[in-house]
Amino acid sequence: MPLESEEDKAVVAALEQQVPQAIVAIKQAVDGPQVEIAPKLIVPVCRYLKDVAGFERISAVTGVDWWPRDPRFEVVYFLHGVRTNKRLRLLVRVSDEQEVDSVTSVWRGANWYEREVFDLFGVRFRNHPYLERIMMPTDWEGHPLRKDYPVHGHKYSYRDE
Repeated sequence: MPLESEEDKAVVAALEQQVPQAIVAIKQAVDGPQVEIAPKLIVPVCRYLKDVAGFERISAVTGVDWWPRDPRFEVVYFLHGVRTNKRLRLLVRVSDEQEVDSVTSVWRGANWYEREVFDLFGVRFRNHPYLERIMMPTDWEGHPLRKDYPVHGHKYSYRDE
């Protein structure tokens, strides 16, 4: 489905020109444009979108597990232009063993979001300043939002806490 807004078309066209071969696919979703980005180019894309296109804020980073499909995971970045009130969603598809570059060098606020995706899905972020669990106990085994995680979880003793 083509993009509806002329502004969205302009942003995507400029991105395509500034970071060639970064865009894998473009889709118009109900809540705005969704652009799939090549994993190796996520940082330059985000740098351009923040510094030039005016998406000053990253409002969320989350994950989606499409198991058993490969690549298994989507890392989803929600961007917001505060001055223009424009929104843009970026997707990066990664396999189980693949790492994606951290965007904390672009937005410091991505730190906790990426830690949450790591903790709950097991997606690793290369060059993250402190990639440790943020929600589950440090000795927890597995990642609870993966589709192959046991429905009732693993046995865990809370007595030591």
